[in-house]
Amino acid sequence: MGILSNTVSIRQFRVVGDKPTANLPAWAGTRLADFGFRSIEDSAEELAIGWVEFDDPRESGFEAPHAFQRDHYFVFTLRRDQRRLPAALFKQHLQQEEADFLAAHPGFRRVPKQKREELKEMLRLRLLAKTLPAPSLWDVVWDTEKDLVTFASLSASIGDLLVEQFKKTFEGLRLAPIHPYARGMDVVEESLKAKLATANRASTAEAVELTEANRWLGCDFLLWLMHRTMTADSEYPVSRPGPAVPGERFISYLNDKVLLAGAGNPDGIQKVAVSGPQDHFSEVRAALLSGKEIHEAVLYLEKEENLWKLHLKGEPFH
Repeated sequence: MGILSNTVSIRQFRVVGDKPTANLPAWAGTRLADFGFRSIEDSAEELAIGWVEFDDPRESGFEAPHAFQRDHYFVFTLRRDQRRLPAALFKQHLQQEEADFLAAHPGFRRVPKQKREELKEMLRLRLLAKTLPAPSLWDVVWDTEKDLVTFASLSASIGDLLVEQFKKTFEGLRLAPIHPYARGMDVVEESLKAKLATANRASTAEAVELTEANRWLGCDFLLWLMHRTMTADSEYPVSRPGPAVPGERFISYLNDKVLLAGAGNPDGIQKVAVSGPQDHFSEVRAALLSGKEIHEAVLYLEKEENLWKLHLKGEPFH
């Protein structure tokens, strides 16, 4: 799913480390090219991972800054090509190979273990050579001024792949996931940071611990938004740096879909999904009164004639 699609899933990372102070685009282009994608179509290799250009996933040369630089943003794509053999097909071919071996060696009642492993490896390589690799693409946007990377995937395993590839490519830099607590510290007023630090439930400063221990933050944020949606005009001023003018008004509210969860019975977690446009949120109110928390919701953002929808998951906060 591309970053320019009408619907896109994104998560963000903070770039940690010191970037080169001189000619950053030239350095980045060289590093991207060094770790660029190399095709495996003409080989029997199973896997290939590397960077490709944002505008053309067939190109990985990054020969000029315009191939990836947009103002102070670097945009490029992580590509993974992978060959997969259907298990049923492989088993069928292996049975035929074993039958052929036994027919050629009537003294054997079964294929010896070592020979069977040899047949499996030979067959795997032969079938892989006939199988086209399936490409997967994930866009990356690196804000070099804010040291912020936006990645077009919510998958934990693909996120780990990005972190590993980024670290190998850009020596001295690494990616740290932006967890709910870090996001909170980044956006709250200075006067509230001490209170947020006091509310921090993590016992260490490790990202995993900060994420797991402070999952309540996203749920509380959704609860606050729901309260505002039910009781206020849902109008807010722009208060963060960006393309919008500070102080400009926009509207934000929850609607269409709300997922609540909580320990509702002895059998385990009970979930309540509320779908469709809501007038009074009666089902949501009832679920909240029974002790459930909002885990997911669709957040609407309106500014003049523009409308955006964000499906926000409370616990991971993306």
